[in-house]
Amino acid sequence: MEDPTGIAELAKILPPDLGTDEEIDWVAAEARWGTRLPRDYMAFMSVWGAGSFEEVCILMPLPKEYVQWDPGTFEEETENARHTWEMLNGQEGLDINPDHILAWGVTSGADILCWLTTDPDPDQWPVLVYGRHTRDNFTLFSCGMVEFLRKLLLDEFDPYPISIDLRDASPRYVHWLEQQRRWKADLDQYPGESRPANQ
Repeated sequence: MEDPTGIAELAKILPPDLGTDEEIDWVAAEARWGTRLPRDYMAFMSVWGAGSFEEVCILMPLPKEYVQWDPGTFEEETENARHTWEMLNGQEGLDINPDHILAWGVTSGADILCWLTTDPDPDQWPVLVYGRHTRDNFTLFSCGMVEFLRKLLLDEFDPYPISIDLRDASPRYVHWLEQQRRWKADLDQYPGESRPANQ
């Protein structure tokens, strides 16, 4: 049976063993953002949850209580992306109302991963990337969030869409709560590695 969310294909290259069902209140999330969110993102949250891999962080739509630091929600990065669009006067070739930019991820290279929410069907929202050190400031990709991550990890974009290079990485996704528990135990975020004593 075909998987319309692409979750099964992504799981082949991004193991979900350190992920956790985020148990998002989707009714509350829809009320907060005024729209249903894409099915692939909802499925991702039920398998991996919010967290990160190789300096790419996936955000939550609503805040949660946390152990050590705020794991991040759409709120701040959406504001940053919209402000940056206005500050840079947009991007040639893209006619976008910044109110239709909604951030779902961020990288350590200060890239912001977003949806362009103009389509009334969230499952048709393309990915819009603000790249801090990419060829264009903003680039639109005609795929959803899960497909974007899969193509990113398989190096199927030309030019490369973000400012950090993951092409030689062995990605390991870690849920934000597991990261914070490991931090408190003086361990690196990935099992089998100890955090240096000076951190």
